[in-house]
Amino acid sequence: MANTEEQLEALTSAFSGLGVDEKILISVLGKANADDRKSYRKGIQFFAEDDRSFEKWEDDHVQQLEREFSRFKNAMVYWTMHPWERDARMAKNALLKGAQSYNVIAEIACTRSSEELLGARKAYHSLYDHSIEEDLAVNVSGPECKLLVALVSAYRYEGSKVNEETAKSEAKIFCNAVKDASKNPVEDEEVIRILTTRSKLHISTLYKHYKEICGNSMDEDLDKESLLKVTVQCLSTPEAYFSKALDDALNGEAEEHTKDALTRVIVTQADANLQKITEEYHHKYRVNISDKIDEEVNGNYKDFLLTVLARGR
Repeated sequence: MANTEEQLEALTSAFSGLGVDEKILISVLGKANADDRKSYRKGIQFFAEDDRSFEKWEDDHVQQLEREFSRFKNAMVYWTMHPWERDARMAKNALLKGAQSYNVIAEIACTRSSEELLGARKAYHSLYDHSIEEDLAVNVSGPECKLLVALVSAYRYEGSKVNEETAKSEAKIFCNAVKDASKNPVEDEEVIRILTTRSKLHISTLYKHYKEICGNSMDEDLDKESLLKVTVQCLSTPEAYFSKALDDALNGEAEEHTKDALTRVIVTQADANLQKITEEYHHKYRVNISDKIDEEVNGNYKDFLLTVLARGR
């Protein structure tokens, strides 16, 4: 049997990264007697010496561990839900978490088909006895409210026809709004109209013309963390947007709401664009997303994510 130092190293590894390594925890802790467990408490960073001479869990570490244990549970629950209910619950949770998670609502509104988005709105009605538009109007302030309400209300044309001249004209409107230093472009009524009514193919064409007119791409000109940038990327370059979201989530120093994207992207895109997203990830970061997950994620959570990824190969 491994010595205490090796066991402590194994436990530390099991607690590190995204998710927890349940097999190691069971193997080591399940066999530990009282003296062993005392040694582990003294050796693992999650415990601190209390002034009454016992080792106590640090509250923030308990919360951290609860989050890591819950990742597998949350992934399985979302995976088995009807997509409409899943999107509705994700939207509600994003509203409860506040502005830092409004990007989730934009993702849902901009990357689902018109029928899928309508279904999510129906599910929201059923689950919460009112509309997502009502909740947005009550909980979101400023110009972002108007953008989000219009995005979730959209029912876009999904055909192949695009008027090139109109797309060029609206790219110029966009360019002027973004370059206008006197106000936030999300306050521009025309910008809102274009983003919330035009087809995704039209906006992708506009996105290309924007660089021809403005010199920079929209990604370069829009504020890094803005909801407007999330909207544009989800509508015009979703594979690039989601591949970056995955990479950000796998950064060990990331905020909790950023890490949550790992489950969200893989589960919600598994039956849609996951293959294109993983190809974009490899192209951009020169590593396979499955290898990155194998390196950074633990236990059943890792096994589940890798299993879902393998479906598309």
